[in-house]
Amino acid sequence: MTEAALNVVSFLLLGFFLGMRHATDADHVVAIATIVSRERSVAGSALIGAAWGIGHTVTVMAVGAAIIVFGVVIPPRLGMSMEFAVGIMLALLGVLTLGRTGGMAHAHAGVTGVHELDVHDHLHTHGDYLHRHPHGHGPGAHGHADEHTPLARLDRSVLARIAFYDWLRPFVVGLVHGLAGSAAVVLMILSIIREPVAALGYLLLFGLGTIVGMMLITLILSAPFTFTAVNLPKLNWRLRVASGLISFTFGAVLIYGIGFAEGGLFSDAPIWEPH
Repeated sequence: MTEAALNVVSFLLLGFFLGMRHATDADHVVAIATIVSRERSVAGSALIGAAWGIGHTVTVMAVGAAIIVFGVVIPPRLGMSMEFAVGIMLALLGVLTLGRTGGMAHAHAGVTGVHELDVHDHLHTHGDYLHRHPHGHGPGAHGHADEHTPLARLDRSVLARIAFYDWLRPFVVGLVHGLAGSAAVVLMILSIIREPVAALGYLLLFGLGTIVGMMLITLILSAPFTFTAVNLPKLNWRLRVASGLISFTFGAVLIYGIGFAEGGLFSDAPIWEPH
């Protein structure tokens, strides 16, 4: 192998490992931790990470091709809007996760027809919906049917009829994250590589590295959730609440910083620095 070919291979491998590093960005980790908090299997967690990485790579490749091949210039307001969407998405993920926990004070006003001593109150699950309320384990002693939980109603909605529904959500989240970070990645590549084909190849390997990196991250993050879901449901509930609060707070900070701070999206003269 010639020295020139060796340099090209080394540079492309660098793109792969930088993609893995890119997967560890704080907003990526917060988003995927929120999504994986309801997952109970290691294999499912890995697929969630892969779905996120594929969505992220699709957007980066699409935006990157537009910039590299066609010389498209992203206006500051549009670039900031893409980053602003990440803040909204993180806040929404946090709200949805908190809603799925059901709340510690989820109460039903008694269970009729059951002796008071038979009714107790502890955390319990319906599928992946974790909540608590006074209930018994005899016939008619629970207070509501399994299909009347929020997630059961959601699963019966039109979204549940979409194939691979469980992986559609992380895929869409990855798409949004790709929009926010693609410009910075492409501008970094163009500062080093001038040849369009080589730049696109680097971008593709960067995306593959992101997929692998996010799969590894989800495997690590899912471990406490999968373990506590079966063995320590109360701790699992607290972890899910914490992930929801962190996601919402992180999203709110991004929304303010990108949208309303000085030079933000909604100011008269937005200042955008791709990152």
